[in-house]
Parts: sequence; structure tokens; C-alpha cells
Amino acid sequence: MTGSGRSAVARSCPDASRPGVITAFETMTVVPVERADQGAYAHRRLLDYGERARLLVCADLDEVLGMLAALHEQPLDAVDELVPGATTLLLKLRRPLTTREQRELLTRPVTRSTLVAAGEVRIEVTYDGPDLEDVARLTGLAVEDVIAAHTGQRWTVGFCGFAPGFAYLRGEHDRLRVARRAVPRTRVPAGAVGLADHWSGVYPRRGPGGWQLIGRTDRATWDLGREPPALLHPGTVVRFVPVEGRPTAAEPER
Repeated sequence: MTGSGRSAVARSCPDASRPGVITAFETMTVVPVERADQGAYAHRRLLDYGERARLLVCADLDEVLGMLAALHEQPLDAVDELVPGATTLLLKLRRPLTTREQRELLTRPVTRSTLVAAGEVRIEVTYDGPDLEDVARLTGLAVEDVIAAHTGQRWTVGFCGFAPGFAYLRGEHDRLRVARRAVPRTRVPAGAVGLADHWSGVYPRRGPGGWQLIGRTDRATWDLGREPPALLHPGTVVRFVPVEGRPTAAEPER
């Protein structure tokens, strides 16, 4: 910060030894705007996130997805990449945000009509997971009702993380909300379908995990031979479809 309370940041400064590679920002004066002054979006905050990114804090996932959609439809020139989280949107920058751009991020309206729509994907699932009966007990539902609740609602990708191709799916209700396992497994097979808190997800590859496993799918959610490799992206709607008549898979290591 300068003595006037204005931040000294500016347009991108390319490295002369590496043409086209941006390594720093030249100095210029930009008024920092950290939060909306008032109104419906007074909860929003815009935080520094390293030298070339800002973090937009939103009220909830709906607002994150709404802002993601709005910024895809009407992008800001300063923003190079958008990375959504559960309640935040990371903005990777080509250059610093101007004062006008900061205020726009903090006050841009978001309605359900602006929520991102990234298509619909159907995933066939064999519901024979090792935690299926535990989930039934924890939710007070019969096993058949757990399956019906999982397949009977639309799941929306909120964000991706944990492992390449792992998408956090939010449903339309909390009937299947369960805690993670008290003791995570050391190995979960690729394609395992699980629940944790109010999320569902498909493990893209074998590895450790603590989610409650209720089934499995042959649909690859991460494939380096596919473009793009990830099957699921923020805003994608997922429909789980039950498949019957397959042999039961071996139970993962506990």
C-alpha cells in the first residue's frame, strides 16, 4: 500500500528474456475495493490471493455458480481463469483489476436464470457399495429408498478438487446427508460412488478416501485420452441411473 492508502499495482510486465511470459506487474495506482458498500451483496468480499489473483467470497454455492456463469457470458478483460469453490470464486488475473472491475464483481446481480448450465451427464451405477447399509441406517431409510433418493434427484457439479476429475456434486435435498467415515479407507477403487456431508462424488482413480461408498460405475470421470480429460465441470447436471444384474465387486480395503 502507498501512503495515500492506494495500492501500487498495475498492468502486466512481460519478462524480456522470455517473450510472452508475464512475471510481474508494473506500478500504477488502483483504489482497493474489498467489499460491497451496502445492499443485497454487502456480504461479498474481494481478497488478495497472491500477487496475481483475487478471491471473491460469496454467500453460497448458488451465488458462486451464478457469478461463474455471468463472467463466462460477460467476461472481464483482466480475468484469465476462474476457479470455483464451495463459497468462493478464484480469479486468476492477466493484469490488476481496475476500481470499476472490482466494484462490478462486488455488485453484479445473480439470479437463478444466470446459474451456469454445462449440460447433463447420465452415470449408470451398480448400487452394491460396502457402506450402502450403513447409509440406510444413518439416514433412517431402507436400502431401496437410499437408491431411489440418489437416482431420483438432479446433482449439480459445484466445483472440482481432491484429485483430477473428482467433482463435488450437490443434490436437491439433504435426505442422504451423512458424515464421512470415522476411519478413511487406504484404498478406494476407481469408479466408486460415495456420499459425504451433502455431497456425492465419483472417485476418478484408485486411492485413499473417507466417503461412504454406496455403489460403483464403469463411466470414466477422468481420461487423458479425452478432450477435455474431465467428464464433469462446474454447473454440469448429473443423473445417476441404477443398473442391476452385475456381479458384486470386491469390497475395498478398510
